[in-house]
Amino acid sequence: MNSQAGKDRTHLQPVGGGAGEGTVSTGSMATDVAAADHGPRARRRDAVRNYYRILDAARAVLGESGADASMEEIAARAGVGVGTVYRRFANKDALIDELLRISTAEALAAADQALARQDGHGLEQLLRTLGELFARHARYAHLLLARHADTAAARRIPSVIEELTRRALAAGTLSPDVTIADVTALTWAMRGLIEATAEAAPDSWQRFLDIHLAGMRSASPRP
Repeated sequence: MNSQAGKDRTHLQPVGGGAGEGTVSTGSMATDVAAADHGPRARRRDAVRNYYRILDAARAVLGESGADASMEEIAARAGVGVGTVYRRFANKDALIDELLRISTAEALAAADQALARQDGHGLEQLLRTLGELFARHARYAHLLLARHADTAAARRIPSVIEELTRRALAAGTLSPDVTIADVTALTWAMRGLIEATAEAAPDSWQRFLDIHLAGMRSASPRP
């Protein structure tokens, strides 16, 4: 038994050092793990998690209370302190601006994906994706529309719709008498319908879009 104890002590002795050097301490290991768990990386994870919690809560609360929503209510819904919300967003306007920036970025990404198609169906893809985006933000869309969007981004979506309409006409996937103004009007009408029916019939825009696309399609697409 003593021999085994000696072996254990020998195993814990540092290699090439004096007494105490390199000895593994259970207490120091626990301290190191705790420090790692609460270090910069963990704080960054917490910050990112709180950011998305706040945004999700803001969407819900703004959809319910509109402009009357308070930062305190958003913080409570997110499960964080109101100070955490204010550290990330100086005020409610800054929070709404961030929601607008995100929705604009989503629309631009959808536009780029539609432009990547060369088969004349990019326009339909973009219209359906825009409908999904409008529906996702419908309950607080009036707050986003009241903000000043990025001018370059705001111009890009109409220009992409124009380009995709030209491609669809050239490919024969749209009837030749359909104009860019027709497609633009359809986009506006779809957004208005989504906002008007967000509570009563949130999916009605899909049938609305299907009917209009069917009426705009060419009877014989070009090969």
